[in-house]
Amino acid sequence: MRAFAALFVVILAIIAYSRVEAAEAADPAPFDPIASVVMHPRCMNCHQDESPRQTDAAILHRPLVVRGKDGHGAPTQPCQTCHQATNTADGFVPGVATWELAPLSMLWEGRTKQQICEQMKDPARNGGRRSGEEVIEHMKVDPLVLWAWSPGAGRTTPPLSHEKFVEALEAWVSAGMPCPQGG
Repeated sequence: MRAFAALFVVILAIIAYSRVEAAEAADPAPFDPIASVVMHPRCMNCHQDESPRQTDAAILHRPLVVRGKDGHGAPTQPCQTCHQATNTADGFVPGVATWELAPLSMLWEGRTKQQICEQMKDPARNGGRRSGEEVIEHMKVDPLVLWAWSPGAGRTTPPLSHEKFVEALEAWVSAGMPCPQGG
């Protein structure tokens, strides 16, 4: 009888472990869908150190431009020299009225998913946003963020729709803004 009871306990443990494993496989970590967007070239190309990147291959911007003191390019060649309020008619030159590199405090170049997640929670490194709700609001209304979903000809868009991205942000905030471990 003891052997039967021990076998029964082992079987229950296996079933419980299998259910937990299946749930984890079916439900990715709350930050994963967000990472699929913020680590996409439409975001990463402007969250750089000294020069923006172009295309999905993240090549250095041509012509070569630099950040400048305020993130708007060098005084002799500010971003708005080419980047206007909207994409050009042919879609070749992207545009938003506030075109600029992300502030250096929001640098994601070379960072892991875990590091970007931690950074998005830190007001000193996320543009001064002190709550998850402020991070969500930024992602909902900032013209440069929204541009990622209408980038012009020949540019891919993030893997989630903007609506699904905001839903993922809301779920992440509701879960307490957990970050992945180990990368």
